[in-house]
Amino acid sequence: MDLQLSERVALVVGGKGYIGRAVAERLRTEGATVVVASRSAGDDDGSVAMDTASQDSVDAGVASVLQRHGRIDVLVVTAAPSAQTLDPARGSDPAQVAEAIDGKALGFLRVANAVLPHQREAGFGRVVVVSGQNAYIAGNITASLRNTATNVIAKNLADECAGSGVAVNVVNPGTVTDEPSSEVQRGAGGESSPQQIADLVAFLSSPLSALSGESISIAHRMLGSVVV
Repeated sequence: MDLQLSERVALVVGGKGYIGRAVAERLRTEGATVVVASRSAGDDDGSVAMDTASQDSVDAGVASVLQRHGRIDVLVVTAAPSAQTLDPARGSDPAQVAEAIDGKALGFLRVANAVLPHQREAGFGRVVVVSGQNAYIAGNITASLRNTATNVIAKNLADECAGSGVAVNVVNPGTVTDEPSSEVQRGAGGESSPQQIADLVAFLSSPLSALSGESISIAHRMLGSVVV
């Protein structure tokens, strides 16, 4: 299937990470011009330095991409501190909760706020953020809230953009691994690989996708979860 991404410009924030690298490569195979953003990226046609914790850094990075390429058709945000950096013993510590929400949810919001006006002006845009299935369960306030906040922000942005030609969606992985198992344990989400996530992101980035405002679980949605 031709996803009609040839000659589209895609900004992948966190594009040097485990999932981000796969997303960037998948979009390139579809013919998109991909710009990878990260704190350690150099400034050239294929990358841009960006720290999502700083609105000034985000604004400068987005402006640089627009100056080089004239537009940003697709925004994919995979950037977030690794779950392994969260201290389980501090799961309900307000300081850790606030830091985690800022690092993931508000980092996404900063980038989206910088890109969406340009997409709306152009009459087309696709925004995809990678969140996580911890949004569906209790047990760790930090892990739950940083993903839930990301999903709620994305839904609000999607509603604000309704009818403009711009779509905003969320992809929620469970465990991400190079060799995902087909088995699913109760109280857990299905496993997926970075490549499988990238395939879904590529479709949601396509003009062929009419989805917006959706929070989509990849692999199996949390086994045993009924409502969120």
